[in-house]
Amino acid sequence: MTEALADPRPRLAIVPGDPTGIGPELAARILTNPDMWRLARFLVVGDARVMAMGAQQAEVSLSLRSIANGEGAAAAIREAETAGEVPMIDLGNLDPSRFTLGQASAEVGGEVGATLAAAVELARAGIVDGVTFTPLNKQAMFRGGWQFPDEHKLFAHLLGFKGLFSEMNVLDGQWMTRVTSHVSLREAVEQITPARIRDALTLADTTMRRAGIAEPRIAVAALNPHAGEGGLFGREEIDIIAPTVREMAARGIRCDGPFPSDTVYLKAFEGHYDSVLAMYHDQGQIATKLRGFNRGVTITAGLPTVFTTPAHGTAYDIVGRGIADPGATESAVRLAARLAGKTSLDGPGTQATGLVDAQT
Repeated sequence: MTEALADPRPRLAIVPGDPTGIGPELAARILTNPDMWRLARFLVVGDARVMAMGAQQAEVSLSLRSIANGEGAAAAIREAETAGEVPMIDLGNLDPSRFTLGQASAEVGGEVGATLAAAVELARAGIVDGVTFTPLNKQAMFRGGWQFPDEHKLFAHLLGFKGLFSEMNVLDGQWMTRVTSHVSLREAVEQITPARIRDALTLADTTMRRAGIAEPRIAVAALNPHAGEGGLFGREEIDIIAPTVREMAARGIRCDGPFPSDTVYLKAFEGHYDSVLAMYHDQGQIATKLRGFNRGVTITAGLPTVFTTPAHGTAYDIVGRGIADPGATESAVRLAARLAGKTSLDGPGTQATGLVDAQT
């Protein structure tokens, strides 16, 4: 009997994020929560000293067994699990005595990037079925040599992926995405094109279908106040957004709009839609974070490997106090287990026409 038949739970790599923030504490809470183990098996990737620090912060007892990567890793993982221990690939790359809690560090950011790269290699080798990581500090990673605007572009680079990918945020059954993201508002307006809207709608539809939503319903937000008020406040809705929505609806994607952005999220959270496509970053993030800051999950949609993370940051204001709320991280694990448990992890197979500026 194969391992897959013996135990249907997917195996997830847990990466404790940037250790100057609340990531290690959150990882320790996840790994000592029996409910999480009912969903998935875990392999920690990082530094054992960081995880010991996280367990101390969380005031939990965490039994780790260090295993070697490479040949025999799968058997070593099974042995650790049988013994009631959490298997870990200890990279030994982040000594807590060399950094200060609550302070971003380029040196730390560089090693966090290396830790994520190690987790990606485990996924490529088939050792894990997906990766859940706790909050990162993007600036620290950039300064540390991983010169990508966010981890999503980093993952695509490490995977050699050239197709369509983007971030999606998931909260209370709502799958939120956007046309533009990590650019200035002026640039965002310039980047709102039919091609990018088509890409965003295609990726949202494909990702939700992979998650088991048979016919996703997508509401498209307008760019301008009052959806442009018939052209009085701008013509983007008339000339770009509405025609593209009609085109994609004719292709079989259940999308409507554009709706005024100050009411579209009310429609979605009332259950009329499964997703909202925003035009720019804060248009979507403000609404969803107000709805449930400690419940939201970020996924990198479109990549052949499952990546999930809580949709909040490193919380330097509470680091080390043992009060970090694990709710969003638990949701990230649940979603990763749901996606990684699917039989097919193939991406959409669509070449991007501009939506590869993955979004956070």
